[in-house]
Amino acid sequence: MNAMQIANSMPMWITCGVAVVLVIAQAVIFVKKAFEAGPKVGLSKEQMKHAVKSSALTSIGPSIVILSGMLSLLISVGGPMAWMRLSFIGSVMFESIAAGIGTGSVGVALGVDELTPLALTMAVWTMILGSIGWIIFSTFAADKMDKVQKKMSGGNSAVMGLISTGAMIGVFSSMVAQRVVTLNKNALATVLGAILMYVMMQLSKKVPALKEWNLTIAILVAMVIVAVI
Repeated sequence: MNAMQIANSMPMWITCGVAVVLVIAQAVIFVKKAFEAGPKVGLSKEQMKHAVKSSALTSIGPSIVILSGMLSLLISVGGPMAWMRLSFIGSVMFESIAAGIGTGSVGVALGVDELTPLALTMAVWTMILGSIGWIIFSTFAADKMDKVQKKMSGGNSAVMGLISTGAMIGVFSSMVAQRVVTLNKNALATVLGAILMYVMMQLSKKVPALKEWNLTIAILVAMVIVAVI
């Protein structure tokens, strides 16, 4: 069997499928727990249902972006691994870079040279080990984050809100900057997306029903325009 036959074999589909089922089970448990905790903090069933609906609609745009990235990863490491990794992590950029580093360590350029079984193995191990640090950190640090938040904010919840907002702006700005500095179609898509998002936000003030679709429409329209150009 060659590398791609191994990558798309039934044992790989079964193994990766088990991992994806675990992720789905976790999501179901979290949703169930959230609905149980909602009334305790003063949320009505209507508010919780609205939150679920808004989240589902908002996720459509980013999910399509992930799907398009999965197609390129599928060609590189096979369907099962691409499906599992993007179900777990969701970062096409990380997975592509990790797979490239893994195959490169044995002298195979991802997407250029023919993939060998050894190169496939190295790609898979690099993708998995490269992200295990996030899991370890979350496992041992999650229960301590409340103390960190209180120390950073000095007990002032408003300050913590500002810190969280600033952190999010910093993260997204860093991601956007990487696209803009290239001055190519990525930069054009970024600028178009920002303009479209602003337009959608203004329209949604007049048509509230559009609010939940703002992000999805901005992403998809920007992608289509850049693809056509």
